[in-house]
Amino acid sequence: MAYDRRNPSHYHRGGNPLPSSYRNKALLIILATAIYTAFLYHSGGAGQFMGTSVSPDPNLSAAATSGMAAMAASKRKLKVATWNIAAINNNPFEYWITYDENPEYEKIMTAIEGFLENPGDKDVPVSSVFTEEMYGELEKRMTEVGWDNVKSYWDGDFKNRKIVTEFMKDPLLGSKRLASMPDRITNTINVVGSDEPVCRPTVINMYDGDLSTLPGWWSAWEKFMFDTPLQVEDKGEIKNDPPYKMLQPIKKAKYPDITEEEEKVSLPLQTMCGAIFDAILVHMMNTVSEPAVWQDLKRTMVENLNKQKVPHTLDILENVYGDSDVITLEEVSASLIEQARKRALGQKFWIVAPGDMDAVRDQNSVIFLSKETFPAGPSAEITALVESSFEEGVDVPIAKGDILAITATDRDGIPFVIAAFHGDTNGLATKPVLSAIMKAMASDSALVTHKLIFGLDANTYEKAKPGKQQDVLEWGKHYVSYGLTSCWGDVPNPSNYTTFNSRTYLQPQLNKACKKSDKRANGDVNPKDFIVFGKNDFKVSHTWKDNTGEKKFIEDMAFPTLNFPSDHGILATILEPIAASSSS
Repeated sequence: MAYDRRNPSHYHRGGNPLPSSYRNKALLIILATAIYTAFLYHSGGAGQFMGTSVSPDPNLSAAATSGMAAMAASKRKLKVATWNIAAINNNPFEYWITYDENPEYEKIMTAIEGFLENPGDKDVPVSSVFTEEMYGELEKRMTEVGWDNVKSYWDGDFKNRKIVTEFMKDPLLGSKRLASMPDRITNTINVVGSDEPVCRPTVINMYDGDLSTLPGWWSAWEKFMFDTPLQVEDKGEIKNDPPYKMLQPIKKAKYPDITEEEEKVSLPLQTMCGAIFDAILVHMMNTVSEPAVWQDLKRTMVENLNKQKVPHTLDILENVYGDSDVITLEEVSASLIEQARKRALGQKFWIVAPGDMDAVRDQNSVIFLSKETFPAGPSAEITALVESSFEEGVDVPIAKGDILAITATDRDGIPFVIAAFHGDTNGLATKPVLSAIMKAMASDSALVTHKLIFGLDANTYEKAKPGKQQDVLEWGKHYVSYGLTSCWGDVPNPSNYTTFNSRTYLQPQLNKACKKSDKRANGDVNPKDFIVFGKNDFKVSHTWKDNTGEKKFIEDMAFPTLNFPSDHGILATILEPIAASSSS
């Protein structure tokens, strides 16, 4: 077999010849297998893939047939849920959230929007916020570490720029990455031996120090960048360096808008721009709100959206969806997996993570299998087989940890392939991944008999940009072409949204910011999440989506919220089996 197995005998291809006394029985089995194989092909299942097929394993075919019949006879249903729980966002202000408990939130975020869209006399020179004295101290620090002098850039350009129209909203500054690059590298740093990351003193992360004054911020920022060695792991090596040493040169080859002269001094230049950027953020917040008000608000948001994200997520899975037979999750951290196994969830479910987990992004697809429904647990992981089944020569935009595909047998003896998948931002990997799953199943005499349950964040769009994003209706046609359907039927409703998130003005990419009035029109409001299965295997009894953690979905509500920790809704469906005999 092409894939790893925990129980090799489970997928035994052949066997010893049957004794003569069992020949008649064997003939009956072969006849039944032929009929069931014809049924599989008629349904367009895994046994038919671009004209390629294998003969189904007769024992597993019989088990699948009898198991489906037993499940139907007992009126047992399959409860399936899928949820992109979303990786932890280190900036609590990045996305608009629904925060009805505290009206100060919308007041502050709307004021920041006004500050940046219509600054008026608030559009003061940079030097009135990041002062000459601050620059002088920064220049001294940069000279001491051996960097080139950038005073000509300060005197001749940056100190005279207006803080909004000529700095924060300068598109060239963005394309050169002079402010966003140092923010990305030093915003939140995971350190060896600690569960808590270390954060740069700024508004847009989990930093909990006092930012009520610019001098106080500057003192903390300077100390963080130059005087605070941090133990970090880099390509297997432990380094103990202050954050300034973690910065990377900005190469013209990758960012063509940067000049050759700027490229030569990109380390000190980005450090200066990063300091100006953070100073403006602190200045803005303290201008539109009292420091005590916005900092208290931030602490509450950090606690609920960031620090308590994993416990909140596990509470919902355990208390609301703990009766599921199958749960597929996307963007799961190693910490969540570890914590889930220690809770009641670990007693109820086999918690299956990829054998080759993504330790860098720390975002993995994971499958929970009910121990009651699947008493023997997972049989094998076939992710490698799926990934080796992509069309040759086609570049599929997936990352490590995005796909998890396993096999398991339920208590009625039905063999399943269960898969979880996190699509790329534009959804361009979604169709190729399904094709690869179907090709993998069609390539093997055992897998061809299995029933597919596929939960995924397809990242599909209601109004996709042609050639650049995956249209949801085209995705529907794709899964139907394999004899599959979804919890949303053969033709998904393009306006049946499972996401509603919009970027605010408190993040580095202002070109992606949405005004409060445009959250709905310009945000990511799309039909992205699906549960896919064989059309002649199961039918939908009931499907619902949930953005509250209470099996309810509030339309036109931006999320996450303080009570719902993801920007994707939970999707759940109850499936009724279709016995092979009735389908035939």
